Formats: sequence, structure tokens, C-alpha cells
Amino acid sequence: MEQYIIKGGNPLVGEVEIGGAKNAALAILAAAVMTDETVLIDNLPDVNDINVMLDAISGIGATVKRVDCHTVKINGSTIGGLNIDYDFIKKIRASYYLLGALLGKYKRAEVALPGGCNIGSRPIDQHLKGFRALGAEIEIKNGKIVAEADVLRGTHLYFDVVSVGATINVMMSAAMADGLTVMENVAKEPHVVDVANFLNSMGANIRGAGTDVIRIRGVKSLRKSEYSIIPDQIEAGTFMFAAAATKGDVTVLNVIPKHLDSTISKLIDIGCEVEEFDDAVRVVSKGKLKCTQVKTLPYPGYPTDMQPQIGVALALAGGTSTITESIFENRLKYLSELARMGANVKIDRSFATIEGVRKFSGARVSAPDLRAGAALVIAGLAAEGITIVDDIVYIQRGYENFEGKLRSLGGVIERVVDAKEIQKFKLKVG
Repeated sequence: MEQYIIKGGNPLVGEVEIGGAKNAALAILAAAVMTDETVLIDNLPDVNDINVMLDAISGIGATVKRVDCHTVKINGSTIGGLNIDYDFIKKIRASYYLLGALLGKYKRAEVALPGGCNIGSRPIDQHLKGFRALGAEIEIKNGKIVAEADVLRGTHLYFDVVSVGATINVMMSAAMADGLTVMENVAKEPHVVDVANFLNSMGANIRGAGTDVIRIRGVKSLRKSEYSIIPDQIEAGTFMFAAAATKGDVTVLNVIPKHLDSTISKLIDIGCEVEEFDDAVRVVSKGKLKCTQVKTLPYPGYPTDMQPQIGVALALAGGTSTITESIFENRLKYLSELARMGANVKIDRSFATIEGVRKFSGARVSAPDLRAGAALVIAGLAAEGITIVDDIVYIQRGYENFEGKLRSLGGVIERVVDAKEIQKFKLKVG
């Protein structure tokens, strides 16, 4: 099992290029099968989740051609099956986007009930509510969601809770329904907008993505497109907080600064200097970080996917900080691992109190999920001594060449597979 081994204490300094947004790419890959013409998608992140999604798409018979590690061509005309196997769903929850895509195109789909990161309950009731509102019959049978309709008809739909997944999934089906669909209380995240823009590039008629109300006029068919994925705001934010925690000076390149507003606001709150450019953001961390309060909220609020990263910075800040996790109830588990490195934390379900400490000390910790794993790597980079992070398969799901990018900024980190390589690293770094 692979691990990261880190020697902390070096400020991260330099420039790092941000890849395409994983969360946008997963949904866009699913939507690409909705036309029988060839779609070209570029700026894909080269991460495990993307590879699993492409395997799932190949598994139903679509033609998938990797042009290079960041570009793919997909043709959905060869699809022969509408059944997404559990082997894919258990690896990445986002495989469920194929439910909305296939239901929209073929009026039938079978997808295993989803798995994914262990960050808490993520019910799909709002997805099913939307599909039923469009006229689909839904059954849960043999561990699968079976959705079927003679015809999908436009509808007026109000989501009970704001859900990114449900917004995207129902939007895909509605894009090929008869008539007008109006969806209210929808998610406004940048990747929702990106999926809508992609569908529109294929001939869909979607308006209002990024606002509270999305209006979709269904079309009979979709056409070929060439499309580039937006930059990953979570990868960018991860490197920005890595700069904060290590007293560094990092410029993230290939970003949309507007997507980073809430992250930038919190970095300024804790005492960092932030400079924005057209497609880059620079973060400089000098002196002692300051405490603050954080509550995760749907976009444009502070993102749950950035909560562990700020948690690491706050554990090194002066004074008492609090974190309220309002999206996923299990997302504070990483703080128990951070305590092994000397953090002073108290956790009460979805609320944490963090008393800042002067320094972390290296320890062996385990990544409980994707974003928490990245946060523990940041902690290791900021700590004195050697840190080993186990279960890095989570991290590899969402960060391309994570250790390579960190090394380019001066981080001392390697991926290792056994005790011999760990010992070799320790001898090398002294």
C-alpha cells in the first residue's frame, strides 16, 4: 500500500499550475454519452476518479479514445447496455451521473446504489424526486436504481435541499425531456454551471445555471462538441492553504479567481496576503496566523471540500477557532489524526473547537477521505520532523501528481511502498 513520507519545515514557494476540475469533469464525461456524435473533452485532470468514470462509460459500450492524459474523445452511438455495475459505483459515487444521462437519452437506466468517500450520509432522494417529477418510474431492485419512462415531460420542481448531484443529474435528464422544466432551489457551484455550458455546447437549451432557478427547454437530440473543463477551485484552494500553513509564498496558475472568493476571504481573515490576477492568485503567509470561525455552506459559501485544509491552518493559528460542518456529518474525523501531530482540538459531532498550537510534530497518520488526506499532507509539510500519511489512494482520486507539484514548491515529500523505501528517504533527508 502506497504512502506519502514527508519531511516538514520548508516554506512552500513558487508557482503551481492547477488542473481541470474533477467534479465538473466527472459529470461532463457522463453527459458526453448523450449524443451519438463524437465529443472531445480536454483539460481533464489525470486522477483515479476520471479513469474509473471512463472505464464505466466504456463498460456500457461507448467508444472512449484517450488522445492524451488530459484529453479524451467519446462517442455514445455504440452504447449497448444501460446497466452501470456496482464495481464502478463503489469506487466513485459520481458514476450515478450516468443515471441522469442515460435516462435522458434512452428513457431507461440501471445504476447500482452509490458509494464514495466516507464523509457521511449523502442520500439520493432529491435525484429520484427529480426523475419522478419528469415522469420516470423508479424502483430499487437488487441493489440498483432502475429508472424508466415512456416519455420524459418538462415539469416544475423545487428541491427540498440544495444538492449539487441532484441539480446536475436532473438537469441532464431534463435536457432531453419534452417541454419546459423549471428547477428551483438548485445548487450554484461553478461545476454546475460548467455542466450546463457543456450541454448547451451540444445543443441543449439551459438557462440560469449559477442562480437559484434553472430553466431547461428540452431538445430531441444533442450534437458533437469540443469542450475544455474549468480549473479546479478545490485543488487551487488546497495549495493556497498549504502556503498559509507552511509560511510560504505560492502563486496558483490557471484559475478563475471569482470561484475562489470564499477561500480568499478566509485566507485574509487568518492573516495572509492575497493578490489576485486575471487567471492566477498569489498567497503570502508571514508571521503568526490568526484564529477565525468557519461554517461550510453551499456555494457561494465556504466549501465543505475546503474545510479540512483550513482546519490545518487554524490548528497553527493564535487563539481559538471554530468549525461548523453543515454539509457532511463525518467530515471532522481528520482532526483526530491531526491531534496525533500535536493539534489541540475538541470535536462535538459536526462542530469543532481548535486551540492553536505553535507547531506540529511529525507522526504517522491515516487519510480518512480525499480532502482530509490532502490536509494531512499539508500538516506534514508544516510539521517538524517526519510524517507518514497512509491510505493515500484517497488523495490520488482527486489530485494529479500531488507530490510532484509540492516538490516543485520546495516540499520534501515522496511516495513510498514499503519500510525499505521509508528508511531510504530518512537517510537521504538526514
